[in-house]
Amino acid sequence: MALRDIELATLEGLALLTNHVFVPGSSGAMQALERVIADIGPTSIPVLITGESGTGKEVVAMHIHRQSGRAHQPLAKLSCPTLTPEGINGNLRGQGNGAGSVGTILLDEVCDLSAAGQSKLLHSLPEDSEQTRPPRIISCTRRGLEDELRTGRFREELYYRLNGVCLRLPPLRQRREDIPALADYFSHKYALQFARSRPALGPETMRTLAEHNWPGNVRELENVVRKMVALGNEGLALADLNKASGEAAPAAGGNGVSLKEAAREAARQAERELILRVLGRTRWNRKRAAQELQISYKALLYKLKQIGLEESGVCQ
Repeated sequence: MALRDIELATLEGLALLTNHVFVPGSSGAMQALERVIADIGPTSIPVLITGESGTGKEVVAMHIHRQSGRAHQPLAKLSCPTLTPEGINGNLRGQGNGAGSVGTILLDEVCDLSAAGQSKLLHSLPEDSEQTRPPRIISCTRRGLEDELRTGRFREELYYRLNGVCLRLPPLRQRREDIPALADYFSHKYALQFARSRPALGPETMRTLAEHNWPGNVRELENVVRKMVALGNEGLALADLNKASGEAAPAAGGNGVSLKEAAREAARQAERELILRVLGRTRWNRKRAAQELQISYKALLYKLKQIGLEESGVCQ
């Protein structure tokens, strides 16, 4: 039974993604990710995308799809937490090469697929060949599947079928330099959608956005900017943000800053930027980057952990 033989309503959690825009920003991690996506986009290799909730895994999946030879076909999402083994049976074989066929299937939160579902998925994954061109498989997970493998909660054979290339999306707190570009994009988007004026996003607003920890990641930032546009008042939206995070609103005058601490912070930032540039040149090959930086591989891993980048980039 192929996708064309099943009513979409019977496919639990199936949705078509059409309006997800990838905004990479200026951070080294996301620029490196963009280069990797440019390499793998035109291929049919399966992709596993990991990252915290709200980091933009679906957006990256759509971005990969749009760079592929299947871009003229839709991308369909299957929600694994609600997907039953019966719902998987035959659904991954697509509809041939017609204009209406599914080009890419996104398995959302594949970490939540039941044991029976994993078994059924493993045996339903189609093989790509010259004669057949099944949908490309992209999987997303908020949990690292390596840990699931160690505890026996995820099938090893399925992991290697899905993990052709693994991309790790860093949380927003680890790529704060991307916040201005994201905020600008969301302000444009919702100003058009609500037929409102764009908020100014002045220096004080941007400083507040940059200093917030963003537990909800890009999704939380989008919600805050959407609220700014809807309310027509940046202060109200930021007040809600500070209240939700338990932070105090920024004082008008601010406090004194230690010159010594400022120097240390500048040094840390310079080191971080240098590491990111080298990682970008090496496409996040950490061993090559360590050689270029003239430090040991272990020292580089320690520095990546210090600056919160140990889980960014391409899995190795």
